[in-house]
Amino acid sequence: MEGSYRKVSIHYVKGDATAPQTEGHAIITHVCNDLGKWGRGFVLAISKRWKEPESQYKAWFDGNTKPQLGDVQFVAVTETLTVANIIGQHGVRSPRNKTAPAPVRYDSVREGLTLVADYALEKSASVHMPRIGCGLAGGKWEQIEPIINTSLTSKGIEVFVYDFE
Repeated sequence: MEGSYRKVSIHYVKGDATAPQTEGHAIITHVCNDLGKWGRGFVLAISKRWKEPESQYKAWFDGNTKPQLGDVQFVAVTETLTVANIIGQHGVRSPRNKTAPAPVRYDSVREGLTLVADYALEKSASVHMPRIGCGLAGGKWEQIEPIINTSLTSKGIEVFVYDFE
């Protein structure tokens, strides 16, 4: 079936990425670090709505096999809503150290979004996200957007990118 997808574009919307306004199954996708640290940025909005994505992310690091860059953890929060924790950031950058290299890892974001695409196609789901990898992870949208198009929209998956008002 490769190549038989209907090409779609990214939908840019103003609003809250934790509250998708679409019918059917939705996947809220975001980028996490590879240290098991959860406590700044978009994850706070997720934790305000649901406890499971944070608790399962932290538990993931407690096991014998730690998640690696490019891995994704899918956490169902309702029957039709899943949070995808993508390990796409190596370490964290201190708010005091603005000159440190950006922790985002574009190849890992690409790997993660490829796994999100497989899951979305299996569930006939749309994908919802803030401008992943561009906040605390320090990435550039000009590099993330083509990754989203290659990994998701080129496969006919509806993608909604939210800019919080």
